Amino acid sequence: MPAQSQRPAPDGALPRGELASRVLAMPTDTNPKGDIFGGWIMSLMDMAGKMSATTVANGRVVTVAVDRIVFRQPVQVGDVVCCYTEIVRTGNSSITLSIEVWAMRQGQGDRLKVTDATFTFVAVDDDGRPRPLRPVQ
Repeated sequence: MPAQSQRPAPDGALPRGELASRVLAMPTDTNPKGDIFGGWIMSLMDMAGKMSATTVANGRVVTVAVDRIVFRQPVQVGDVVCCYTEIVRTGNSSITLSIEVWAMRQGQGDRLKVTDATFTFVAVDDDGRPRPLRPVQ
């Protein structure tokens, strides 16, 4: 990631966790008012979380819950949207992640935290049944 995007937000905050995805918001992802659909943001969060949880689970995971999603600011066409994930806890078969979404307006300047939520994933076997987490090797 370019050094420019490593600067703290105007309030001094930094994203928590590791960068899991980065994408450009496009016109096809907007509502009639021109803002990016919240469902598109949720989808990005789910995909970023899946990638992180798959690594922790050392295999297939499924999303089982989304808690406390907060849309703090709108995302606009041309914004660079970054999802950061951080492990909150792991259980026998579950992985709970804090996921934050940060945007850089037109890919430049200060980052703004636009959305955050907690996602829970469960490790599953080939038949889709929960399985115990395996150690990452």
